Order: sequence, then C-alpha cells, then structure tokens
Amino acid sequence: MCSLTVTPEVAGSSPVGPASFQKRSTLSMDFYVYIIYSQSRDRYYIGYSHDLSLRLIHHNDGWTKSTKSGIPWKLVHSEKYKSRAEALKREKEIKRMKSKTYIEELIRLP
Repeated sequence: MCSLTVTPEVAGSSPVGPASFQKRSTLSMDFYVYIIYSQSRDRYYIGYSHDLSLRLIHHNDGWTKSTKSGIPWKLVHSEKYKSRAEALKREKEIKRMKSKTYIEELIRLP
C-alpha cells in the first residue's frame, strides 16, 4: 500500500508534490504574447507563454536555440490573452509584419 501526501495549494505559491499534481488546467490560464530585446544583437524576439517570468529565465539561461546568442534578453512588451489560441494568433500577426519599426511603435504604445 502506498501513502501519498498532497500539500494544499495556497494562492500565490507553487504547488508542492509530484509533477502530475503540479499541472494546471489551460482552461483558466492566461497567456501572454511577449517581445524581448537583445542589446548585444540589436534584435527583438516575439513569443508567447503562460508563464512570462519563467519563459524569460529560460531565454536568458540559453534554453532556446534561437535566442541563445543574444543573452541577456530584456522584456520590453507583453500582452495578456485569455486563451492560447488568441495569444498564438497575435504572435503570428506580429511576426508576419517582419518590421522592426512596427515592433518599436508597438513597444512605445502606453
């Protein structure tokens, strides 16, 4: 017989326990479209994620091949969406523009 202890989740904290208990439903999760900037490469990168802070850490730790050479990256813009589909649509829209000027204008918006 196996005993399993599950620690209750407290608002604002990460759940503790097996990975299977740490997964959260994407039905109620917000997603973000983000733009990060590398001063060393003078480049922008557009992406989306449900965890913006963790995603930026991954970019700056070299987990993403396409951004590894631009470390350090700085978050310069983000937009919040209620679904993954909406965020993905917006990410593709920004990427289709293929315009540094468009991105810089977007960043300047309040």
